Amino acid sequence: MTPTTGAAPPAPRTRTALHWIAVHTTAVAAALFFVLPFVFVLLTSVMSDAQAMSGELWPHEWRWSNYAEVFRTPGFLTWWRNSLLYAGLGTLLTVCSSVPVAYALAKFRFRGRRPALLLVVATMMLPPQVIVIPMYLVWAQQLHLSGSLWPLIVPLAFGDAYAVFLLRQFLLTIPREYLESAKVDGCGELRTLVRIVVPMAKPGIAAVALFQFFFCWNDYFGPQIYAAQNPDAWTLSYGLESFKSAHGVDWNLTMAATLLVMAPVVLVFFFAQKAFVEGVTLTGVKG
Repeated sequence: MTPTTGAAPPAPRTRTALHWIAVHTTAVAAALFFVLPFVFVLLTSVMSDAQAMSGELWPHEWRWSNYAEVFRTPGFLTWWRNSLLYAGLGTLLTVCSSVPVAYALAKFRFRGRRPALLLVVATMMLPPQVIVIPMYLVWAQQLHLSGSLWPLIVPLAFGDAYAVFLLRQFLLTIPREYLESAKVDGCGELRTLVRIVVPMAKPGIAAVALFQFFFCWNDYFGPQIYAAQNPDAWTLSYGLESFKSAHGVDWNLTMAATLLVMAPVVLVFFFAQKAFVEGVTLTGVKG
């Protein structure tokens, strides 16, 4: 008698099809996990106030006028302007101040370079809540700038620890031969930085700019500390709180305002995701 054998393994084409089905099923499930909250916010934003408070998920009537009503909310356009000022100017100052520091830490050889890098990394571990009281006393009592966004914008002109560290990691990937060739051609350090390093570091700079823009746009803690007493200085993230009254919440208007707040961030990331992913990928090549 011939010995019995087990079932034959699946053919290579069958294994490939099963792998394709498993991968795409997982991807679709993950996509739904992230997309469904946005769908829920969108559907709620076009409901009536009464239906938004109910358990129904599909609008009886699509009220796109909720978005117009959000724009008619007193101060909403001012919050937009303040958010753009905070995010735009804060991002510009962070990039301009962090690139030279990162360049020095990545390419210069000087005594104390490693302790300086360790100091930068150590400041990243310091929670902002630890220094908020002394910083508030300086800005409010000494400089009298409370009730504005300047206490949040001005410090960014002196660099950001995370931005410096991220850019330093990226600049380490630039071959030193390019810098030496520029110096042979008569370029000083500043000209080498502007003409050689910055163009080659565009992906890293784009990643840092996006990180900083997202942080400033979504920042709630900072405006709550420094601008809470002045509605003319509120940002969108803090102004959303005004849609909650003492006796209830207009959930349809709140969701509509939330989508309007998220829209710029989603659009910026959508159009800049290639540079963002490339910059984040290359920052960890060298230590």
